[in-house]
Amino acid sequence: MAETILRHAAEFETDFIMYTSTFCPYCTAAKRLLKQKDLSFTEVNFDVEPDLRFAVVKETGHRTVPVIIDNRGEQPMFIGGFDETNRYLNK
Repeated sequence: MAETILRHAAEFETDFIMYTSTFCPYCTAAKRLLKQKDLSFTEVNFDVEPDLRFAVVKETGHRTVPVIIDNRGEQPMFIGGFDETNRYLNK
């Protein structure tokens, strides 16, 4: 992971970090999924912090929201969007 995500991983002591936008049904579904699994998350909204979008896309290669990072291990791990996170958590 690169600088922005590593900084957020150190700053936020939650299970997941989720980069979102305001009117995103997949973001809503991802938040619901994490809540159902009783997993904590910090939401960083690109509409509130638009300068972060470019950095997160550059670091992950993921151009749509949500961008979900598993922050539970020693190193943060990029999971993907809602579909990838749903598969990841329901293995």
